[in-house]
Amino acid sequence: MAPPSHAMQYLLPIIAMGNFAAGLTSRVIDPVVPQISEQLAVNITTAATLASASAIAFAFVQLPLGMVADLFGKPKVILTCLIVLGIANIVGSYTDSFELLLATRVICGLGAGGVFPVAMGLTGDLFPVEKRRVAMSRIMAGALTGNLLGASFSGVLGDLFGWRGVLSILGSFILVMSLAVAWGFRNQLTLPGKPVNPKLIAANYRRILSHPNAHVCYLGVFVEGICIFGMLPYVASFLADLGEPRLSIAGLVIGGYAVGGLFYAATVTRLLARFGDNALMVLGAIFISSQIAIIAFGPPWQVQFVNFVVMGCGFYLIHGGFQVFTSEIAPDARASAVSLQAFCFNCGQFSGPLLYGFGLTFIGKVPTLLTAAALLLSVGILCAKLLRHRHPPDIGPKDKPASP
Repeated sequence: MAPPSHAMQYLLPIIAMGNFAAGLTSRVIDPVVPQISEQLAVNITTAATLASASAIAFAFVQLPLGMVADLFGKPKVILTCLIVLGIANIVGSYTDSFELLLATRVICGLGAGGVFPVAMGLTGDLFPVEKRRVAMSRIMAGALTGNLLGASFSGVLGDLFGWRGVLSILGSFILVMSLAVAWGFRNQLTLPGKPVNPKLIAANYRRILSHPNAHVCYLGVFVEGICIFGMLPYVASFLADLGEPRLSIAGLVIGGYAVGGLFYAATVTRLLARFGDNALMVLGAIFISSQIAIIAFGPPWQVQFVNFVVMGCGFYLIHGGFQVFTSEIAPDARASAVSLQAFCFNCGQFSGPLLYGFGLTFIGKVPTLLTAAALLLSVGILCAKLLRHRHPPDIGPKDKPASP
């Protein structure tokens, strides 16, 4: 393990750059969907499935890649996934078939899905628990900035070079970032992996799921995914009901969420020193639930932009706590534990729109959003109360010294 100060100097920025490169991929297709629709002779609805295909692949690759990262080394997996991601984007730029383009987007989802959660596990390896939340906030900031700039990057380049130019430039940039990762982790990349032992893999997952913090963290992020991200597909229709039909305004409002995340990354060091992990989780739950409740009553879009800024900050306040506690569950199988958390979170994101749709149809907007706010507040406070640092951060339960 590299000393934290040494890691801070250059390893952490390298991991953050890798996350930034992978984060660009998530929203890069959205602005160029009309171009793809026209050039590949498919309708808009069909072309829009490209983004969904990446998201589904991103979610379901978490579990196997976490296990692979623990066996063969996290830097190796991050580097491999970045190379696959870069090549898949470039290959996609040359396809003349929608089906082939769809296949490359699935591969991009698989590649991106192997970068962020494994990077969080790697950060947990490099930093002790008292510095881990700050370090993880830098990693999240990289991914979040990529998510925030991906659509803008694609829109500008799409006007200049078309969707093929967008994918080829993005793929080339990701490959350059993979070179930085290869250089930064050149020593770790030569280390031998662990032998593949199915019994050990099964034992790791049993140990992860038997840890007192595991069910709390995984349930917490699942509820986060439902209550927060389940609402996002309905923001445009909520604004349209208020007389604001412009999709650009809906995008701006939702973009406030990323702005709040960047504010969190800039202030987390001071907040953590003053409040601690558990108190920040409660504060985050209060932030999010209060903003969802305000949105329920339909304020103007300018107010809703502020609501999303506060909500974005609140999400990372609570989610950062879940990530820190998850990183402690099984230090020698950290990527598996973090990837399992990412899987639960993505399952919440998939379930959320369906549950919101059911609520909006049968009980209406205000009751649905107030229910989501109350659920998130209750779960957030309960999880913050139950989560504890159960053992030294870098010693697994089986490795704890015996009592004299």
